[in-house]
Amino acid sequence: MHAASMDDWDKKMITYRKMLKSKIHRARVTEADLDYEGSITISPELLAASNILPYEAVNVWNVTAGTRFETYAIEGMPNSTDICVNGAAAHLVTPGDIIIIASFIQLTDEACYTFKPTVVFVDEYNRIKELRPEIVNLKKSVETIG
Repeated sequence: MHAASMDDWDKKMITYRKMLKSKIHRARVTEADLDYEGSITISPELLAASNILPYEAVNVWNVTAGTRFETYAIEGMPNSTDICVNGAAAHLVTPGDIIIIASFIQLTDEACYTFKPTVVFVDEYNRIKELRPEIVNLKKSVETIG
């Protein structure tokens, strides 16, 4: 028996890439609660707009301080503008910090070229200002690299 060539192997494999699914862009931290057991509290309206489920893993990038961490989302009160970082991650933020909250999805190579992440832009009070897809021409990016 001969070992399968890389070309044969590639044809049989389904590969997945971790891609940005959605992000809440430039939200403001309203509270940091060290004594709560973890997570980030986000209003149900922002969760729905960004297609983030309660208990889904999210990355949080602190634009103000330059820190990054991963946690999970929990649903806050309806119509609330609060963004509360809970537990140990509360050490990494201060109320008033500007953050980006991002979620990711696993996609096949083929799906990566047509999928468009959702970006939820918020105002200084964490109210939804605009929803739009993140637009990047992956083909052009790949051609530039290659």
